[in-house]
Amino acid sequence: MRSLRVSHSAVVDEWRGRERALTALGVEVDLLTATRWHAGGTPVRLEPRDSERVTGVRTVGRHPALFLYDPRPIWRALGERYDVIDLHEEPFALATAEILLLRAFRRRSRRTPVVLYTAQNLRKRYPLPFRWFERRALREASGISACNAEAARIVEDKGFAGRARVIPLGIDQARFRPSDAPSATDAASASITVGFLGRLVPEKGVLVLLDAVARDPRLRLRIAGSGPLTPELGGRAAAAGIADRVEVVGAIEPDDVVDFYRTLDVLAVPSLPTPSWTEQFGRVAVEAMACGVPVVSSDAGALPDVVGGAGLVVPAGDAAALADALLEAGGARAAELRARGLERAATCTWDAVGRQYLDLYRSVRHEASVTAADAAEHGVEVIVVAYGAPELLRRAIEPVAGLPVTVVDNSSLPEIAAICAELGVRYLDPGRNGGFAAGVNVGLADRLVPGADVLLLNPDATISPDDIGVLQKALRARDDLASVGPAQVDEHGNVARVDWWLPSPSGTWLEAIGLARLRREPTYVIGSVLLLRAEALAQVGGFDERFFLYAEEADWAYRAHRLGWRHAGVPQARAVHVGAGTGGDPRRREAHFHASQERYLRKHYGALGWQWARLGQLVGAMARAILLPGDRGRAARRRAALYRLGPVRVETRFLREAAAA
Repeated sequence: MRSLRVSHSAVVDEWRGRERALTALGVEVDLLTATRWHAGGTPVRLEPRDSERVTGVRTVGRHPALFLYDPRPIWRALGERYDVIDLHEEPFALATAEILLLRAFRRRSRRTPVVLYTAQNLRKRYPLPFRWFERRALREASGISACNAEAARIVEDKGFAGRARVIPLGIDQARFRPSDAPSATDAASASITVGFLGRLVPEKGVLVLLDAVARDPRLRLRIAGSGPLTPELGGRAAAAGIADRVEVVGAIEPDDVVDFYRTLDVLAVPSLPTPSWTEQFGRVAVEAMACGVPVVSSDAGALPDVVGGAGLVVPAGDAAALADALLEAGGARAAELRARGLERAATCTWDAVGRQYLDLYRSVRHEASVTAADAAEHGVEVIVVAYGAPELLRRAIEPVAGLPVTVVDNSSLPEIAAICAELGVRYLDPGRNGGFAAGVNVGLADRLVPGADVLLLNPDATISPDDIGVLQKALRARDDLASVGPAQVDEHGNVARVDWWLPSPSGTWLEAIGLARLRREPTYVIGSVLLLRAEALAQVGGFDERFFLYAEEADWAYRAHRLGWRHAGVPQARAVHVGAGTGGDPRRREAHFHASQERYLRKHYGALGWQWARLGQLVGAMARAILLPGDRGRAARRRAALYRLGPVRVETRFLREAAAA
């Protein structure tokens, strides 16, 4: 595999560990980075190692989101053939927009999958044109690596089609490791040396740390770093009566960081979130853990994800809680936290990070995680989302009971639990009716066969294991298929349509004027009996739970389509689908269906796209109401009224009536 990586921060030798790890895994990595950059307030010049394929590129500007690269080296690199283009820049950044624009004009790289990076864990609405840059980049991306979970959720909410991977920032395990000399700290009586390393600014919480140290005479403090607060730290320590227990080390060279950690009993990361800033990772916490130093942090930003479970986390700004945690971490729990910290640090080594990036690259290239033969051997996992109708559910489960089956019961009925126990399938009760999408996600979150393809089966549908085998064989016959569905008939043998065009405003108008045959949108397969490819699930993620009923499979299929996947019907396989088998008011089902269409169109085409599609639905329904007689005309008038009022608004009325009843 060949990868082009662009990262201004890779000017720092230590931060090129990711590229070196990928190279060791067999990836041919070409890296473009800044020739000079200010890292942590210090100017850094690129000094490549002999074995590195790295090219320095001149930059204009110093802000990470407001600089541009010299376009000439970028243009030349995009003329090469790569399997993945990895932009280690934020989606809203000028540099990202620049590179994506150059890629759009470079024929060889125009269709190469792009991976982006994000650390931004505050939900910001950027001014124009950065909001446009971000939206375009998220639509172009085939994959995103995020260094914290909240940043991943944000880009997904803002329009990235797939599942953003949370991949930590890396450390050099050969450099950051425990001292060979054992700690001499006596938990009962000895003083505890607390360390702080970072920028000396208010939001880093160093003043809260001084307050915490002042609360117990056993605590001593070593402060390393530089910043605006440096001149006043000595005075504040003296005013608190702890000048003899506080040492301001000042800025330390990168080569001396490990030695600094090894002088500590505990590292404190007491950051204070502000409206415009919070911790995006907390690299110092992982470095200290790797050196065998317990860590105590605040709950700012990503720190709970990084430190939680391996160190102690306290409320931001709470000096009393911080003092208690420092005494605990440096005393009675020191050995326990040291061991947990080493385990956590092992997940953040460059080798571990490189393996996660390689997995991400394979995902965006749709590389099969198993061969077709292995997939067939692993079989298929079945997920059924049930709501009432126990006997109908029994008919669906009985033919597939020999497979790994999970029933997610949104109705929490004892009768359904009893049927599952009788047939030997797993029963999960989510405790609420969150809709079909939420039910599917419950099953996906607790897999019986991790890595297997997943069959979604409606409780009002039946399919045989042989037909499931035919489906899986068809799914694995092409590398770009994300989902397949069988031909379907109702209980009377009438054939039902299973593949449909994905909704769009233009498609709505073509249908309204009777030219649906001219539609060219991609198609998807309805979700009543739907086999999902394991690799597509890994890249796209689960279902959007905002779709309570209907359109959830269309939304998933469209997101998969944006990531380069296709969907197909398999006429050689057959299923029986009763249709609306769980009962209910037809008018309410119609309201749910069109409300989901509204949500889909608003999500993927915006408010203007939805209003344009709504007008098309109104025009088409009103024309049919005039031209069609009898029941068909009355149905068209109901459709026109539904779209005049707004499907989501009508659905809300039905839900209120149901709640009142």
